[in-house]
Amino acid sequence: MPVPIRRLVVALTLCCALVAGATACGGEQASSTRTTTRSSAQDTGEVRAEPAAVTPSPTASAEKRKFAKTRFVVDAGLAAGATYQWIVKPWKAGKFKKGAKGRKLTLVKAALAGAFAYNRLKAAQKNAQADPTLSKALAPLTAGIASLKDLPSKLRGGDGNAASLFEDVIGNVKDAGKSAGAPVKDQVPSASQLTKG
Repeated sequence: MPVPIRRLVVALTLCCALVAGATACGGEQASSTRTTTRSSAQDTGEVRAEPAAVTPSPTASAEKRKFAKTRFVVDAGLAAGATYQWIVKPWKAGKFKKGAKGRKLTLVKAALAGAFAYNRLKAAQKNAQADPTLSKALAPLTAGIASLKDLPSKLRGGDGNAASLFEDVIGNVKDAGKSAGAPVKDQVPSASQLTKG
């Protein structure tokens, strides 16, 4: 006896709905099964080991250190480039002295470069903490980097000693990077990088 097409369509639709519903509810069923198994194990006094937590692989920490070293080199390089270009070079050329041509603009640029360099050195210091060798090499320089915080305002005022301090700290950071296998090369930041800090 032939089955009417209408009944076949209804039966097919119901089958699809049941399959889709069972698939969608599969996650909940597995979860409730785990809960039931755990509670039944507790009732019988049976001890079962839970799956171990996922721990980072040694290669992940090695990659993290590698990226930390790379970021350190970039940040320290930008700080060194800004310091040399807009602080040390004009200072040695005598552009911070009273009466020097373009002194005000030079001092404003030096102050911006000082704030930028301080910001990048703090970032470099933070990156170095992920690498044991770099962290150890930079540890003695923490106070020197922190002392740069107030120097941009002194640069704006024309203080030549501030320029000298920036030069010294940058030199020490470069030496520390080199000793830790992360040589730093000066990278002059763009004007937009300088203003964003």
